[in-house]
Amino acid sequence: MATRIGLSNAVLELDDVGEGHPVILLHGFPATRYLWSQVVPLLVKAGYRLLVPDLVGYGASVAPAGLLLDMGSQSRWMLEMMDVLGIAQAAVIAHDVGSAAAQIMAANAPQRVRNLVVLDGVCGSEWAMDAIASIQAWNPADAHRLFPVLARRLGRSPALREMLSAYEGERGGLRLIRAARDLDPRQTEQIAQSLRGSRVPALVLWGEHDEFLSVDKVGRPLAELLGARLTIVPGAHFTPLDCPGEVAAALQDFLRAN
Repeated sequence: MATRIGLSNAVLELDDVGEGHPVILLHGFPATRYLWSQVVPLLVKAGYRLLVPDLVGYGASVAPAGLLLDMGSQSRWMLEMMDVLGIAQAAVIAHDVGSAAAQIMAANAPQRVRNLVVLDGVCGSEWAMDAIASIQAWNPADAHRLFPVLARRLGRSPALREMLSAYEGERGGLRLIRAARDLDPRQTEQIAQSLRGSRVPALVLWGEHDEFLSVDKVGRPLAELLGARLTIVPGAHFTPLDCPGEVAAALQDFLRAN
């Protein structure tokens, strides 16, 4: 069920469904919470409460002008969301650059993160920024032209096109340009020691055909940093949409054991 909650300086829209141990699902760029739409029913059936927000400034979540939408800020908003909902601790599962917010949560507030799962995520300064450089440099006057380009480049399936549709038109394009320009890989460059010391049980999942973030360059170093098992699943970069059954099965096995 879609829910809107007010944070200190933003409005967050999320789905809050199921009962049981709370699990937060975070999307990355250029995504929305729709990324998890096929995984959520499987985890609800397995007995979990799923909290699936649009990150602030993405999808249907609202960010006032001038507010930074970097992943350090997203991590603080996710902790504030937990406070508003009365949740002391949750599993945090994150995709792409959303995993930067999750890693910062685990580094800065490990007592709030029951366990951590990263899917096709980031590690240190490796954020695949080359893939979004064209969006960062996009002329805002041509914002309405951004969605058709993204749809041609990424919309290889109806589900991906549906996810990207949140950024149609001038308003959607402007939101995506703003979010892209606020991404800052420096935010995870200095947290390796804190992550190692957090002792949060972790799992790393990676699509075997990820075209943006290399499993060897990013996935394996991240698994080593987190002391986590690395599991390869049969998908490309957007694994929760590419292979939701395999993703949900791996998540259930990990969550049951940790």
